[in-house]
Amino acid sequence: MFNVNEIRQQFPILKSTVRGKPLVYLDNAATTQKPQSVIDVETHYYDTLNANVHRGVHKLSQDATDAFEKARDIVQGFIGAQHREEVIFTRGATEAINLVASSWGRANLKPGDEILLSQMEHHANIVPWQMIAEQTGAFIKVIPIDETGTLDLTQFEALLSPKTKMLGVTQVSNALGTVNPVQYMIEKAHQVGALVLVDGAQSILHQAVNMVELDCDFFVFSGHKLYGPTGIGVLYGKKHLLNAMPPYQSGGDMIFKVTFEKSSYNHLPYKFEAGTPHIAGAIGLGRAIEFVQSIGLNEIADHEAQLLTYATEQSHLIPQLRIIGQAVNKVSVFSFVMDGVHPHDIGTILDSEGVAIRTGHHCAMPVMDYFKIPATARASLALYNTKEDIDALFAALHRVTEMFLK
Repeated sequence: MFNVNEIRQQFPILKSTVRGKPLVYLDNAATTQKPQSVIDVETHYYDTLNANVHRGVHKLSQDATDAFEKARDIVQGFIGAQHREEVIFTRGATEAINLVASSWGRANLKPGDEILLSQMEHHANIVPWQMIAEQTGAFIKVIPIDETGTLDLTQFEALLSPKTKMLGVTQVSNALGTVNPVQYMIEKAHQVGALVLVDGAQSILHQAVNMVELDCDFFVFSGHKLYGPTGIGVLYGKKHLLNAMPPYQSGGDMIFKVTFEKSSYNHLPYKFEAGTPHIAGAIGLGRAIEFVQSIGLNEIADHEAQLLTYATEQSHLIPQLRIIGQAVNKVSVFSFVMDGVHPHDIGTILDSEGVAIRTGHHCAMPVMDYFKIPATARASLALYNTKEDIDALFAALHRVTEMFLK
């Protein structure tokens, strides 16, 4: 049974105060807080296992390797990948997208080819494709959104053609909370021969995914948005695609043999894991996944949906508040503007009340351009948030209206 008070006890930082007020943390789309079990497993690694992996014959190295590779198995099970070699550890979703754009893109794109992106992508799923398009002569086309923050699927289908070689789409928008119908989009993209990269950075903590059922070609996410450490993330790719791709970075562990005349490369997944990996981070990510699984993604999603509904109801009491992103299918991102108040002023006043939200363009400037606004204030929810957190948010927002609008 979902018990938010028991869950909160597992997050030490939630017991702290900010500016003399109890911390109300509502910036989870940027990064989530870490449960004690994740903090402990990282400490345990440095206390008892610290050694490099895949190279040493001594016991410490073998134990570290076992723990690191166990984390890969946990990720494989969590995302339903068919093969453990399809799980590549990266520094995060951003590096994973750069890896695909650079490695696959440079080897496969040519002048006239098209890359299809949605208007709600964050910069990490735009800029790498722009860079590779400039290098290869490919073009980027954009799937538009409507005023609710929903993708225009009619335009999406119209943009698909045999020239489309890659569809890059987020499963959940970080700026709007919109949940995109990626299963449908993958099927349509495959019909014209395009590959699909799904950015799961914002979806991985809100809904279950299965790579075999989803049938995407690439899927990326970051550990720190899944209650895990920073500096660790995952690229999933279909095995035959990864095998055909050239290495992204070169160095130790990604090679079989090196001479000054020629080098040969390691097999998957190590071909794409040059250098010493973030060992403690991978182990911490594995523990974070076990933490989420112990609660249940469906239970987490139900809890967050109730909070989002409550926040939306409360927003109707502030006439100057306008929600940005009102798609029918959305998760717990509450992004808004207030007439007559800059989002940064909202964030500053809320911070003085101990309420942490994000203000700005959220690395999604095209979304801001569409709505003709410079920024939004964004409260994003996680499994440890409560109705009392929402009350604290709106108490602080009423203080904003008293200071700026009366």
